[in-house]
Amino acid sequence: MNPGKILVVDDTPANLSLLLDTLAQAGHDVLVAESGRSALSTFDHNPPDIVLLDVVMPGLDGYETCQLIKARPIGARVPILFMTARDEPEEKVRAFNAGAVDYITKPIYPPEVLARVATHLDIRHLQRDLEEELAMRVEAENLLGHSLDLAVVLVDDSNRIVFSSRLADALLHKYFPSFDRNRIPDDLETGDSGLLVRHFSDGDRRDLRMLIMEESTLVSGPGALMSLGLTSREAEVLYWIAQGKSNPDVATIIETSVRTVHKHVENIFRKLGLETRNAAALTALEVLRPTRS
Repeated sequence: MNPGKILVVDDTPANLSLLLDTLAQAGHDVLVAESGRSALSTFDHNPPDIVLLDVVMPGLDGYETCQLIKARPIGARVPILFMTARDEPEEKVRAFNAGAVDYITKPIYPPEVLARVATHLDIRHLQRDLEEELAMRVEAENLLGHSLDLAVVLVDDSNRIVFSSRLADALLHKYFPSFDRNRIPDDLETGDSGLLVRHFSDGDRRDLRMLIMEESTLVSGPGALMSLGLTSREAEVLYWIAQGKSNPDVATIIETSVRTVHKHVENIFRKLGLETRNAAALTALEVLRPTRS
């Protein structure tokens, strides 16, 4: 079972007490609200993974509260389960039309509540995994779509080639005529291959790395990056990012604090309309790359 953060909305103390005990004993983190307004405030300040929502409440009833939660950007993805003693088909239809994904009939039977909560938490976790994977794929496609004229190789943690651009294929065949197309050559990263190889990865991920290869060293310095609309200091930071340096490395090189480097990186992303270090590095290399005859 995946434990989750659950917002329980009910104006009846006995119901709240039973649900709180049941969910807490199952390992869930429980948030409590006794009205629709209180539920909205709690949701905005501490978004839950799932909402158990009473239908009949003073002020905002469950249907109105559900609609207001679903109108929020985060709320659109949070499953809401209605709880009510009303069992008429039209009431269930109204609940689903308001945005609910399930319906629990009162009096509450704790094992049923736990089973339904577990099912919808599992579904939500699967959705999050798919959303993250899709976002990563879209980012990779966007990066690669703007870098096909660079020698770009994506490799996994076993050095297997996941993607290589045409220029990368050409350089690998030129310098390693007999290399296995499924793996990068063992000598590629030793520094003796004749190719300059830069390494990039985002955050703590180690299962996927991006390598960018050049036949010769860069002929331009940080000043060339000021053409992108950066200050001289920002250009210097971006230059070292393009060399595959981390923020602490850059801070040491330019003799400043890591916090200052973080701020420069934020400004660089904002000015260039980018979101990741890989994208920033590719943009810089387009400016810095030597002109070939």
